[in-house]
Amino acid sequence: MPKWATSFGAQVIYGLIIGLILGFIAVDVQPLADTLDWVGSTYVQLLKLLVPPLVFTAVVTSIANLRQVTNAARLAVQTLVWFAITAFFSVVIGILVGLVIKPGANTSVDAGTAAEPTSTGSWMGFLNSVVPSNILGLGVSGESVKFNVLQILVVSLLLGIAAVRVGKAAEPFIEFSGSLLKVVQEVLWWIIRLAPIGTAALIGNAVASYGWDALGSLGKFVLAIYIGLALVIFALYPAVLAAHRIPVLEFFRRVWPVTTLGFATRSSMGVMPVTQRTTEEAMGVPSEYASFAIPLGATTKMDGCASIYPAIAALFVAQFYGIDLSISDYVLIVIVSVLGSAATAGTTGATVMLTLTLSTLGLPLAGVGLLLAVDPIVDMGRTAVNVTGQSVVATVVAKREKILDESRW
Repeated sequence: MPKWATSFGAQVIYGLIIGLILGFIAVDVQPLADTLDWVGSTYVQLLKLLVPPLVFTAVVTSIANLRQVTNAARLAVQTLVWFAITAFFSVVIGILVGLVIKPGANTSVDAGTAAEPTSTGSWMGFLNSVVPSNILGLGVSGESVKFNVLQILVVSLLLGIAAVRVGKAAEPFIEFSGSLLKVVQEVLWWIIRLAPIGTAALIGNAVASYGWDALGSLGKFVLAIYIGLALVIFALYPAVLAAHRIPVLEFFRRVWPVTTLGFATRSSMGVMPVTQRTTEEAMGVPSEYASFAIPLGATTKMDGCASIYPAIAALFVAQFYGIDLSISDYVLIVIVSVLGSAATAGTTGATVMLTLTLSTLGLPLAGVGLLLAVDPIVDMGRTAVNVTGQSVVATVVAKREKILDESRW
């Protein structure tokens, strides 16, 4: 059997196919559906379990290692710039697709499904989310403990910088962080190896559970979203990679497990450990840089959720209510999409990003309710684009700054 047939990427594909088969069976077999739901949610929970210690130890260790790198500040700026560049072209693609397909015109969606969202995005909410509520960036919601990666990132950066400034007295702390990082990465690899099983369960549960019947009235909207996402992942990203002389097909072969897992889990945060490991080991991005860029990207780099989706969804709402948008409105959509993904960092979710866009344009927030029936379906594609884009930017910036290990290619 050829090596590629047993590779990790191939195993994920097998899991995807098996998941589709199990999902169609589970539609009529409830115990199987319940099992797929449990296995899938447990796998995502295991991935998220390691996010806080991974981010903390990786960032502290990378800052210590960056003492020998003279362009650390330039790396951070380049990362944010390329986040903005790809977000800009993504939202332009979204607007063009929305104008051509007109998903909200002549739709049969029931106006009675319009409803005000339970949460909305705001710039003040972003500022509040950046300020850590405690040293660990953890919070309690009901009986569960939740974490805010942006806050953990801020705390880690502060402690890492402080440790470097303290000097010799902080060496034991830095060494402990580096040692703990190695342990976390080893456990993480054990969990990542379960990805084919997790993918099969998550895809199977999606097929069995999501509101596919809603595609009847919102099929045009879903089609528009996926066309926009396809143009970003198969046209924009390859163009950016090719412009920097990074082998396009080889890149997508290596990032495939990340893209597939993003599609299955619908969670950039859950996939973040896999994204970081893949970016470092398969793409050749130095861990000192990847441990900063990937956690930051997992919270603020969302071409699917913060660019394509709010652009097309805003046009859908405007077309549904018969509201004409002006050139200035389209400019506002671009501005909010390029800058606004940061405003969702503390609360996350494309719905929050959409409310930020609608409120900025003065469109009815009740329009959000029109689209909730198919949100799980489009969220799969949105997340796949999100995590792929995060790896694209990290690889491109590393190549531009001449720190990419090109021997890996």
